[in-house]
Amino acid sequence: MNVAIIGGGLAGLTTGYELAKVGHQVTILEKRSTCGGQVGTFTVGGGRLEVFYHHIFWGDGEVIRLASEFGLADRLQWLDSRVGFYHRGKIYNFVTPLDLLRFRPVSLLDRLRLGLVGMYLRRYRDWQRLEGLTAREWIIRWAGRRNYEVVWGPLLRGKFGEMADQVSMVWFWGKIHQRFASRGRLGQREKLGYLRGSFGLMVDALVERIQRIGGHVLTASPAARIRVEGGRAVGVDVVGQGMITADRVIATVPSSTLLGLAPEISGDYRRLLEKARYQWAACLVLAISQPISPIYWLNISDPSIPFVAAIEHTNFISPAEYGGKHVLYLTNYVAPESPLTTASAKEVLKLYLPHLKKINPSFQERWVQEYHLFRDPAGQPMVGVNYSSNIPAYRTPIAGLYLANTTQIYPQDRGMNYSLRLGLAVARAVLGDMGREGGGRADGQ
Repeated sequence: MNVAIIGGGLAGLTTGYELAKVGHQVTILEKRSTCGGQVGTFTVGGGRLEVFYHHIFWGDGEVIRLASEFGLADRLQWLDSRVGFYHRGKIYNFVTPLDLLRFRPVSLLDRLRLGLVGMYLRRYRDWQRLEGLTAREWIIRWAGRRNYEVVWGPLLRGKFGEMADQVSMVWFWGKIHQRFASRGRLGQREKLGYLRGSFGLMVDALVERIQRIGGHVLTASPAARIRVEGGRAVGVDVVGQGMITADRVIATVPSSTLLGLAPEISGDYRRLLEKARYQWAACLVLAISQPISPIYWLNISDPSIPFVAAIEHTNFISPAEYGGKHVLYLTNYVAPESPLTTASAKEVLKLYLPHLKKINPSFQERWVQEYHLFRDPAGQPMVGVNYSSNIPAYRTPIAGLYLANTTQIYPQDRGMNYSLRLGLAVARAVLGDMGREGGGRADGQ
């Protein structure tokens, strides 16, 4: 069968790879000039790195499996993570239990509560019981108001803005559960994984494998409309290229984008798509001559600083990989109406530069050798209470049309591993439907 996939990110490429492997004719349509989505890459100092910061955790089995399948396992490095917390002009290490005991912005009792809550959530499995609670109310009840005000509240507000108080406890559980699981036994340092040469190598391998087995990956090919005839998807109109016919269409796009591509979607499914809310991801990447701090991942607990984290990639991967330059991601999540969604890279740089002196008083503007701004309007889905009742199914009401996007990853949060898992799940759904509808065996034969 002919399958058209809209979107060349990890979910779309994985779906295409799985379907092409069993003999289906796959065409992937990517609007950008390169594939990868949020794992797209660019170069600094001759080295390749992601437009948005990336690493993996010990439990990210799909990434590890695919790296092995593509012969990239020897490039996967597991390195100690250095996490810190910036509060009231001071950087605190946040790596070991001893670091937590030294975290003086909260009382000793609150420090103990903070550690106990982390240990509890690390082992907690029954996330369904948390669905009716917000992160705010759960944290205040069990970790204390001071811990919420100093530690978790600023991070939630940095991620979700004015919607922070509505964020589901399940979302918070997922973040803590995943993060603490990467520490191994109690007291061990956190280990994070990175693919030497960037995770773009995995994107390249997916594209190459799809093309090798007869599929097509078309970049600079934005979809204009999903063609629907007799209540069934029959193809995709591509800007400047006409219609690509298909027996199945898979859209790996934000929910609102699918509504624009297929306005025929109606009823309860349409209402679910209309409910989806996203925060923009805005990431300013600096190549600088000197490090800002010794910390890899520096969380910011200061409402006067206009970014939520300073992620110094070259405190994780050697600057030698990037021509000796130090790479710093200044990341933010903002509402669609924020000026940061339209500001130029130069304007964002001007806004952020004074705040780097708060982190490192020695910082000078002349340290900045180059800068790049990357944005994604669907950077972070808003996950509210009882979110499971708001998740659209993979199968849309239009026969032969499927959806795969980050609103469906719940209870996990967005990430490479879950994008790969989503692609596998949608591929299985499509193959199952093909078998039931008499379009050939589910294995494509």
